[in-house]
Amino acid sequence: MKRDAHIHSPFCPHGTKDSFELYIEKAILNGFTDISFTEHAPAPQGFIDTVPTRDSFLNPNMLEPYIGELQQLKKQYANDISIKIGLEVDFIEGFEKETTQLLNEIGHTLDDSILSVHFLLKDKKYSCIDFSPLSFNSFVQQFDSLENVYSLYYRTVQNSISSDLGPYKPKRIGHPTLIHKFQHHHNVIVDDHEMIMKTLELMKHNEYELDVNSAGLAKQFCLEPYPPHRYIQLAKDLGIPLVFGSDAHRAEDLHQFYKDVYTQ
Repeated sequence: MKRDAHIHSPFCPHGTKDSFELYIEKAILNGFTDISFTEHAPAPQGFIDTVPTRDSFLNPNMLEPYIGELQQLKKQYANDISIKIGLEVDFIEGFEKETTQLLNEIGHTLDDSILSVHFLLKDKKYSCIDFSPLSFNSFVQQFDSLENVYSLYYRTVQNSISSDLGPYKPKRIGHPTLIHKFQHHHNVIVDDHEMIMKTLELMKHNEYELDVNSAGLAKQFCLEPYPPHRYIQLAKDLGIPLVFGSDAHRAEDLHQFYKDVYTQ
């Protein structure tokens, strides 16, 4: 099976309008047998998007059309490729109950899903840590050190793994080193080896899959996959299931760096 299981769509508020068909036809052309569209889930009820563009989440009114269109395409392309309907669900500390409610409402309609951390809580305020270098630097200024930001990030990822979000909780952890996205912008190297290993060990203990996410290689201030290559191998050594995801937000980026990051 050749699989890309982290793909966004024309329904992504901060993506492109490239059609589902563009993604699907490219996947077939490149010999992929299995793809998952994992659009950003709607925000949990009551959460206010903190990015300036307010476009982090799928509009709840678009969830039904998103699923409906994919259901039709699953049938249309059934002889050529397996298409899974999924979502990338945000874990937001303090909104576990609301996230569980959301998953209970929509989980039965999904074939696949990812649990990711994009927002961190500091002094009762939420910040998106991957929006821009400037917004990330502004968030860092609230701390004594960059290492404390990293520590908060990994604690939040670890909490996402341990948290009870009900029977439809995703079983794959998305881009678990997303905190590295701007590492070449702030030019400070944080030794987060133990934090990453603790995260991987917790994933192993709780039987989670790892989103082997190639998108970081395309980010000018990251230049590595999420997680970095050595941790992909260490995860494999631990027996954690590896699932490749290009995290494509446009058809051009579909399957990006597949051969560079994915080892079976």
